[in-house]
This record gives sequence, structure tokens and C-alpha cells, in this order.
Amino acid sequence: QSGAGRHCAPGQQSRGLQTGAGSHCCATASLRWSLQLPLLSGTVFGLSSVAQVVLGRGDFGQHLSINLGFGIGVTLGIHAAGGISGAHLNAAITLTHCLLGNLPWRKLPAYLIGQFLGSFTAAATVFGLYYDALYDYTKGNFTVTGPTATASIFSTYPAPYVSLLGAFFTEFMATVMLLLGILIIHDEKNNGALKGMQALLTGILVLGIGLGMGMNTGYAINPSRDLPPRVFTAIAGWGMDVFTAGHHWWWVPLTAPVLGSLAGVLIHKLFIDFHNQPVLESGNEKGQPVVETSTL
Repeated sequence: QSGAGRHCAPGQQSRGLQTGAGSHCCATASLRWSLQLPLLSGTVFGLSSVAQVVLGRGDFGQHLSINLGFGIGVTLGIHAAGGISGAHLNAAITLTHCLLGNLPWRKLPAYLIGQFLGSFTAAATVFGLYYDALYDYTKGNFTVTGPTATASIFSTYPAPYVSLLGAFFTEFMATVMLLLGILIIHDEKNNGALKGMQALLTGILVLGIGLGMGMNTGYAINPSRDLPPRVFTAIAGWGMDVFTAGHHWWWVPLTAPVLGSLAGVLIHKLFIDFHNQPVLESGNEKGQPVVETSTL
């Protein structure tokens, strides 16, 4: 997500995990592997859209094509992973669930490993799919910067004019908007989305973030979407420049989305959730607020 994960209750997130040492280990391993396909399918759509725009020199798509690709990928990923993990496709959102007590810390490694493997495999898939085009475009010289740079097909890099602070703030605010949007879409106490529409609306939300906030950094908004492909490119021929480019930019897509995710939850609680408690009307007691707990 870029990808965005579905906002759900703790019971939905831990579905299929049983107590007991043996069953817990097997279930955790099963969860780790089952998380790969949703993130693989979602990330492939996004990365392959970037590949077509870059390698096709604008003849096979434009900026809108990239945003549509990631939006479609997020939608499909949520549908694929909804019943498996609660659609945890974003490490920042998964970590936020743990910090808020909605997800046990012992399950965090399984989620993160599954997300990493899925996104890493997606990068390898796109690399294989477009290897001939990559070689033709670069003449075999895979670079991070320069006129034939191609590392940005797989991971995000800041625009040359953006300072590191400006890039950090961009990723922070983009993730704030992501979390606000997800919480609003799933807020049943408010005017939440119809059942079955959440995945589509989340994909449209990612599309909107890309259209409005994608120029500075490429809107990573998800550590799971950025770091695994970056590791893959370091191995596949781009070298360690993928970690040093953009004033060592690589750590920003890991930290800014986590802080933005927490800030998004806080803003939603302060300005929407706390002021939107349903009113109980029964008998002589009218106007008494019904206190409900949010699932995130």
C-alpha cells in the first residue's frame, strides 16, 4: 500500500492463529507465506506501471498511469488479503496496530517478513518482465541517477530540488492523509463506506494521494513497498548507490510513514472520533452518548 491496509478489528487480524507452541508456529509460518501473494500482486501493478512509463519514454503511459497502477494494485491486494491478515499490506499501519495494542507484538515479525518477501518478489518479477527493455534503455548500465536512471522504477527517490526535510515532511503528510482516509472509509459510526466498497475506495484514496502529493518523492507511504525493492536493486546490479542517493534518502520511507500513521490516527480521534459518538434513544433516556471504542 503503496500501498494501504484494511482497517479491521483485532480478531480479524489474528484470524487463523491458534494458541499452543506447535500450532502457533505453524499458523505464523502459514500467515507469513500467505501474505506474500497479495503484496506481490499489488506491487507488481504499481512497479510495472512505472516501468512502462520510464522505459517507454512516455509512449506507454504518463504520471496518471503510475497512480492508476498503484491504486488498482492496492485494491486487488486488499481483496486478496482481507480474509488472510485483515489486509496488512503496509508495515507502517501494521506497526501502528501494535503500538496501539490492536495487534500482539509477537505477530509483528510474521507480518513484516511476509510483506518484505511479497514486495521483494514483486520487484524480481518486474525486473524479469522488463529485463530486455531495461537492457535496451540503459545499454546494460543500471544507474540510480543520470539520464538513463532506472532505479526509480522499483523504489522512490526524492526530486533533485527537494531537501531531505522537505521530502520527509511530504512522506509524513501523505501518510497522514492515507490513515485519515482509511479510518473515514471504515468509520461505521460516521458515514462509512458500504460493505465491499472499502477496497475500491482505498485504491482511489491512494490514487488521489499520488495525484496530489507524488511530485516531491513518489509517495512511498509504505515501508513494505519501498525497502524490499531497494534491497533487490542493490543485489541486481544497481549497487549500494540505491542507499546513498538523495542524501541517504532510503531511511525516510521507513520512518516518515510510521510517524504519519500515528499522527493520522491521533488527528482522527481528536477531530472526528471523539465528536461522533452515537446517541442512545430508549425510554426516558435520550441524548445519552453511547461510548464505543474504535478498532484502531
